[in-house]
Amino acid sequence: MSMPETPARIRRLAEELEEVGLDLSGVDRDALIEEVDHALRPPVHERRIPSSGSIVHPTTEPASWAAATGLAIMRASAEDQPLDAARRFADGLSSWLVRSPQGPIEWVVFDRPAGSERDLGVIARATGATIVQRHPAGIVRVVGEIGVLRWDGYGWHHEPPIDAWIDVVHSCGDPHDIAITRALLDFAVHDLGANGIGALLVYRDTETTGPDVDQKLPVPPPIRIDRPTDLAPLRHALAQIDGAAVFGPDGVLRQLGVHLMPSDEAARTVDGFRGTRHTSGLRYSYDDPAATVITVSEDGPVAVFRRGSVLGRSDPATGRG
Repeated sequence: MSMPETPARIRRLAEELEEVGLDLSGVDRDALIEEVDHALRPPVHERRIPSSGSIVHPTTEPASWAAATGLAIMRASAEDQPLDAARRFADGLSSWLVRSPQGPIEWVVFDRPAGSERDLGVIARATGATIVQRHPAGIVRVVGEIGVLRWDGYGWHHEPPIDAWIDVVHSCGDPHDIAITRALLDFAVHDLGANGIGALLVYRDTETTGPDVDQKLPVPPPIRIDRPTDLAPLRHALAQIDGAAVFGPDGVLRQLGVHLMPSDEAARTVDGFRGTRHTSGLRYSYDDPAATVITVSEDGPVAVFRRGSVLGRSDPATGRG
């Protein structure tokens, strides 16, 4: 059985979420906190911990959701069900509980599972809602305008919205392709970081030859970072190798598993940052002014480097981007 809600526990949870940056002023505060509390402390039946999912305070017309998500959606009223009973039918993958301040609770069912972190971002944008999910793997996510909050059993980790990353990366006015940069950041945050896959991604905005690197693997197939069907095989490959993945200005993968070798000047000039992967990426960015370097830690945080400087990072120590 799940632990019964208590006012003190709900109050502490609300304070905790606000501390990590969740704005509770524009949503159905009570409903959102209740759903997060349920996701963190689900009922247990015969040692089985169920997944769950809720769409809290949607602000767009339900008739627009199918086109915006690319999903076939069936809606059904749950107004005759107590809340705890209605939650039993929402798995956070194909079926979801909808809690709207304008009407009774209901269910929506998708024609396919849509429970990846990337999917949750699409659903949140389409519905104008805050999404709360307990994934079958045990990760709890809160997704909305704030970006993504992930609970890993020890604390909250905040990944800001991709648009916030784009603003930082392009603030200097360099002629990087915004669409390709967005696709790389989206992949880094929601495909790699969300799945605990550490990686180093290098995007060069020119066809000119960059600094020397140690090529460790054969030339990869022409995978495109902006082609959704290419992302699953790329993610699978990166989970099995060390070294960097290098993309050309068109977003096509050019090299895989390369060892970035910083110059002596970069080693002297650029201080170490976090671990070996981050330091290698930061120093390489000093040597290659045509490159934007994105590093992903195995525990989720993402950092972006250019010209030997840290342009942006998500920081698990503070919970803020």
